[in-house]
Amino acid sequence: MEFTCEDFKVGICEGQKLVDGATMPLVLQPPEEPKNSNDMQSLLLALEKNNDWFKQMIIKNSAVLLRGFNVTNAEDFNDIVETFGWDHVPYVGPAPRTNVFKQIWTANEGPLSEPIIFHHEMALVPPPEGGETPIGPSWRVAERMMEEFPEAVKEMEEIGLKYTFRAPPQPTASFKGRGWPEFLGSSDPAEAVKKAKANADIDVEWLPNGTANLNFAQRPLTMVFEGRKGRKMWFNLIHLMYKKEITSVTMMDGTEIPEQIVRRIEEIIEEEIIQFRWEKGDVLFLDNLAVYHGRRPSLPPRKVLVATCKVASV
Repeated sequence: MEFTCEDFKVGICEGQKLVDGATMPLVLQPPEEPKNSNDMQSLLLALEKNNDWFKQMIIKNSAVLLRGFNVTNAEDFNDIVETFGWDHVPYVGPAPRTNVFKQIWTANEGPLSEPIIFHHEMALVPPPEGGETPIGPSWRVAERMMEEFPEAVKEMEEIGLKYTFRAPPQPTASFKGRGWPEFLGSSDPAEAVKKAKANADIDVEWLPNGTANLNFAQRPLTMVFEGRKGRKMWFNLIHLMYKKEITSVTMMDGTEIPEQIVRRIEEIIEEEIIQFRWEKGDVLFLDNLAVYHGRRPSLPPRKVLVATCKVASV
């Protein structure tokens, strides 16, 4: 499949990298002479016409940035997302987020002064300083960890990981600020327990202060997804949950993960990042099965919107 098409011009952005022969992110801009004076309408027509090609570019490059189109609000963003026919995945988790319009949610509304650690999951108002959304190739982290710590990686893959998260009864002012009623989707404890087990295989333990201790079933260290060249992805939350105030992670049998391993994971993730400044109207597509992302601290205002979709096949 060709790398370019007549309805998009390939551009560049700061921080762009060539990773295993693919450009991350691939920047697509309006052609020199738009066929329609309304940039947004032209974009929707171009996406409909080149739908299969665009999806392949997301898989090939793992990240595609639309820049220079007249995308101004949540409705425009939703129209873009709907051209692909992907199933919407409603957000369920600890981060404070708000549903804005149909499939569109706010990004994590935690304090802008706090960084959001890298993890797997449109710029409306870019911040005056900071606030970038750094991304990175998950398979590179897996490759480097297997090279540097082959025995430790093998052990964690064989035993699996155990995550624990303490969700308070009320929201808190942090990037993990949701209380358990929002996290689990019900304010009724009995119903919350049922949903936790059915939706995410989580066992709930109630503490005397009303906090829910959430014990996740066995989780993998790495995963291999169809269509990603058979690569192992570093698909876990070790660095995010290791010995934090409200979270913890061990091997499934209770064995502690050596701190030097965790610190090296953090270093490798940071070394592999790709980062650019948001511009108003940017729309970034990420292959969440191959790319991790985070958030840098920033000055206000910063408003970034998110849509999470499930792709059955590509």
